[in-house]
Amino acid sequence: MKKHVKLLDGSSIPVLGQGTWHMGEDKSKKDQEVSALQYGISKGMTLVDTAEMYGSGGAELVVGEAIRGMDRSDLYIVSKVYPHNAGRDKIFNSCMKSLKRLGTDYLDLYLLHWPGSVPLEETVACMEELVDQGKIKRWGVSNFDLDDMEDLWSVKDGDKCLVNQVLYHLGSRGIEYDLLPWMEKKGIATMAYCPLAQAGKLREGLLQNSAVGSVAKKHNITPAQVLLAFILARENMIIIPKASSENHIDENSKVLHIELDKEDMDLLIKEYPTPKFKLPLDIV
Repeated sequence: MKKHVKLLDGSSIPVLGQGTWHMGEDKSKKDQEVSALQYGISKGMTLVDTAEMYGSGGAELVVGEAIRGMDRSDLYIVSKVYPHNAGRDKIFNSCMKSLKRLGTDYLDLYLLHWPGSVPLEETVACMEELVDQGKIKRWGVSNFDLDDMEDLWSVKDGDKCLVNQVLYHLGSRGIEYDLLPWMEKKGIATMAYCPLAQAGKLREGLLQNSAVGSVAKKHNITPAQVLLAFILARENMIIIPKASSENHIDENSKVLHIELDKEDMDLLIKEYPTPKFKLPLDIV
């Protein structure tokens, strides 16, 4: 299985990273969260995704502590800007605050967290300025459905968006109807958040499903690894599962060595069918 996805600008991004949603919210868990991220990085998961929203900046502080003293060139750090901070009057300050919390001079990827009221032309122009300033290497969006992406593509430099981060897991495949085919045609990478459906909380019975269990048993892997491998079977796909224990981090890191065959994929798709009509974009 590929370990990197090539982006439209010629750069590459790891297909497997670490999410930080809900980190930085409880100070008593900070040491554990820092250790978990460091352990994940030691296992090769050098892509770390965060946002100014997570823990009101607390997650970025956790990431900053976790990567302190590491070779920055070995890491791929992603953060996101609130839509209400994505205008010319606020985005540069927001970016600098994120960089300060992370203890780094630049972001590898900066995302607009979801569509907002600031005109896309303005946000895109600011993103391009941040690239010119060296504050970010590249930019993308998050929680953009097909109509949002088409709007983005209609503005100057909108086609320089390299990634769209959306909710995607075996039990939530609505993007496959129209958004994913459009993005694949354009060569835009998809970054799937909640690839484990928040340990199954977002789709009842997902991890206990008999088809998932059958595939897991066949390959001597866990149901969670089946869910991750299912997503990575597609091209231009990146996943950012969150894990707080070494056991789960080990599980996640091994998914790059798991290949599901056509029989596996057919069984999973039969249980969780490909959508036949447009569904609202899942957002959590």
